[in-house]
Amino acid sequence: MTMGGEDEGRLARKFWIKFKNESVFIMYSPFFVSLAAGTLNSNTFLNCVSQDVHFLKAFAHCFELAEECADDEEDKCAIRKLRKRVKHKLKTLDSLVREWGFELPEECMINNATLKYTQFLLATASGKVEGEKVLGKIVTPFEKTKVAAYTISAISPCLRLFAFITKEIQPLLDPNDSSHVYKKWVEYYCSETFEESIAQTEELLDKLSVSLTGEELDVIEKLYHQAMKLEVNFYCAQPMMQPTVVPLSWVKDPAEGQLTIFCDFDLTCTAFDSSAILAEIAIVTSQKADPDQSESKLPRKSSADLRNTWGVLSNKYTEEHEQCIDCIMPSEAVGKFDYEGLCEALKQLAEFERKANSRVVESGVLKGINLEDIKRTGQLLTLQDGCRGFFQKIVKSENYKTNVHVLSYCWCGDLIRSAFSSGDLNVLKVHSNELVYEESISTGDIVKNLESPLEKCQILNDIVKDCSNNGQNLTVYIGVSLGDLLCLLEADIGIVIGSSSSLRRLGKQFGVSFIPLFSGLVEKQKELTNDSSFTWKKMSGTLYTVSSWAEIQAFILGS
Repeated sequence: MTMGGEDEGRLARKFWIKFKNESVFIMYSPFFVSLAAGTLNSNTFLNCVSQDVHFLKAFAHCFELAEECADDEEDKCAIRKLRKRVKHKLKTLDSLVREWGFELPEECMINNATLKYTQFLLATASGKVEGEKVLGKIVTPFEKTKVAAYTISAISPCLRLFAFITKEIQPLLDPNDSSHVYKKWVEYYCSETFEESIAQTEELLDKLSVSLTGEELDVIEKLYHQAMKLEVNFYCAQPMMQPTVVPLSWVKDPAEGQLTIFCDFDLTCTAFDSSAILAEIAIVTSQKADPDQSESKLPRKSSADLRNTWGVLSNKYTEEHEQCIDCIMPSEAVGKFDYEGLCEALKQLAEFERKANSRVVESGVLKGINLEDIKRTGQLLTLQDGCRGFFQKIVKSENYKTNVHVLSYCWCGDLIRSAFSSGDLNVLKVHSNELVYEESISTGDIVKNLESPLEKCQILNDIVKDCSNNGQNLTVYIGVSLGDLLCLLEADIGIVIGSSSSLRRLGKQFGVSFIPLFSGLVEKQKELTNDSSFTWKKMSGTLYTVSSWAEIQAFILGS
């Protein structure tokens, strides 16, 4: 089954898309990073695989109960086939594991994480969830059919997760390298046979759910999500017998070490650029203002004039920004990482940014904005999915002394502080430009604290110098745009979220490498042995790319 356009209306596809971020926490677990590297301790692997016996027995029993509940002979037949597949795998598991190059232990006691999942499965197949009746008293055959749908929804994500993660790992394996001890295991779960089993399960879930009500579909969604979370807990609970690079941990005493997180704001944390948000506040404010502004201390343009002015400024910025990048872009890529050359090139970008900010001040487009309107807007600001949750967890982390700094070109620090004013996030330190106010009304002027990549980098270095902790300070910078490039390179770990073409184009021309974070961690794990220590190297010219905040959280904090 392809997971493409033709499947987008299907229930299993919908749930997978909605809860796919949960899979990131499994993929970035110490277990799977070590497995992908080929360095996972074999006892750890066998302890995990031995739990398949308990999972398969639970699956088989649940399919049996689901078949009894189904009222359509075709559905019963489909469930029966799935049960036969499970029974066959259970019978041949020993020989299958030997094909992978291992021998199952004679005893395979069920562990706590497995027990929680299997109990959840059996409760669901019995018409209960977490011990509570889902359906009440089951009277009619149709009510029993709902139990069949619920059961399949609790099994389906377990299979899809295996296929997803192994297909993420497979491209990292050298097809000509036979030394990777888990290669056959990966190939098994990437096979067409296994994909066929997933397709049949997901198609059955879709078919059994066709006649269900909205409330009943909500139950199925909750069951699907709960199964995903139990899978996360299972793999993250696997006892590791070796050092790992995830979750990010300082190799020295955590009581002495310090983690400093630096982060950009616009489009890194937010879904929209703050400059456009501030301009819109100004336009809306003007629309609400008294048309007779003759006695106002700060006479403003009409909303139509403001919108026109902002359109001109915005278009001019976009056009000249592209011209500036073309101007500073080397005609040929350098052979190796050239930090000094990159700094020289970005000096021209700094001059461009200063001129652009001066045009904004001269235009008066920010004049008349009320501070309270800015704060209210900030509190309602849409942040990237997972961003707020990550920061809430990082500031409460007990593994580090943690500082978090937001470095931004935003014209208004109050907007940023308001966006992070809830959930204990007021501890985030904001470094940005500031609007000038008279009696809480913006004059249109800007206190220009931070206008260029070089100024951002200087602030980062000053902060690192001030919080030096006997060499035990680990720095992470998270950014999205060209203005973040120097900070990304200066930090011990630079993480690029999103896909800014200008950042990557210029970076590559000066020898910067962009590596997906997961594959980078797999390579780092290969370097790590039981007797070695591990440190991150700043100024290496290597940056790590992610597509979501879930990846960042999984890497730094784990599940």
